[in-house]
Amino acid sequence: MIHRTRGFTLIELMIAVAIIGVLAAMSIPLFQGNVMKSQVSRAVGELGHYKTPFETALSSSTTAITNEQLGYTPSDLTTGNASTPIATVNPDGSGHLQVTLGGKAHPNVAGAVVRLERSAMGGWNCVIDPSGAGSWKPDYRPSGCSIAP
Repeated sequence: MIHRTRGFTLIELMIAVAIIGVLAAMSIPLFQGNVMKSQVSRAVGELGHYKTPFETALSSSTTAITNEQLGYTPSDLTTGNASTPIATVNPDGSGHLQVTLGGKAHPNVAGAVVRLERSAMGGWNCVIDPSGAGSWKPDYRPSGCSIAP
């Protein structure tokens, strides 16, 4: 009588589970880092949406620009609300748009300040101030943004 065995041995299954465990241990931190970077990038993108209304409001007035003029809607990734102004205008025409990450943002990036700075000549720069963030890593900085000194 021929006796055939089918299936995997216990050792083969243990090796497969170990390989899956090693792959998961390597990929989860990479995934979390990408999540945090995407949250910061999303905040920069949402803030960038208000540059055109800022320019429009600045052309008609060089004093304070309100959230209402910008059409500002607070993001769930920031600590802002509709009554806290996000725009600042200086007498020379420079200024900035600024929000602080919080809300549903990952705790490692919560507290970081995302700022779009406008020069008096009308150029815009993205600056991230991570000093308030819990465990900020340089990898979280989106391309095109600099870190505040």
